[in-house]
Amino acid sequence: MKLKVCGMKYVDNIRQVAELKPDYLGFIFYERSKRNFEGIIPEIPKGIKKTGVFVNEYLEILVSLAEEYKLEAIQLHGDESVAYIKELKSHLERSREEKRLPKVEIIKVFGIKDTFDFSILEAYESVVDYFLFDTKGKERGGNGVVFDWTVLKNYPSTKPFFLSGGIGLEEVPDVLSFLRRQESQYCVALDVNSKFETKPGLKSIKELKKFKNEI
Repeated sequence: MKLKVCGMKYVDNIRQVAELKPDYLGFIFYERSKRNFEGIIPEIPKGIKKTGVFVNEYLEILVSLAEEYKLEAIQLHGDESVAYIKELKSHLERSREEKRLPKVEIIKVFGIKDTFDFSILEAYESVVDYFLFDTKGKERGGNGVVFDWTVLKNYPSTKPFFLSGGIGLEEVPDVLSFLRRQESQYCVALDVNSKFETKPGLKSIKELKKFKNEI
């Protein structure tokens, strides 16, 4: 099971979290977020994928940031269409060839509360690498609330997905129980954020280490 730690903001904290060797480190490029990232990403170990999180961003800005930070994954947390993603991938491929940048994975987020229309996913299957299921709430992520994972019993796809939304140390028993169930067979990663924070963007190393060990 892979681990993504999202909402990174502070240089020293980024280095400390990177020492735990999560599979993905998420940086939120969304001005309305309390965890909006601006500044320098320090050198982090190879094998940790720098992930940019965007919400309905202009293509030119997104591609520019992907190039600047040499992002290896892009998480689309807004209402991005299939056409938008196709155009984005075309731009990224061009950047990769011209500037020798890394291949970029595309993660498309969908918010879930008590129900979800899974037919929405079908059009996206051919243009993304992963889906990410988060709790539908007031904020675009980082709400600290768990959605009803039994909704995923109706997951009709074979596309691998990330599980997100209010996952913290208290949720470990429920996470382990979920991972033993049939509906988790395509779950490849857990995405954590606000439940491990001492303030927005600052993660508790002690609690992350404990979570990683227990999972």
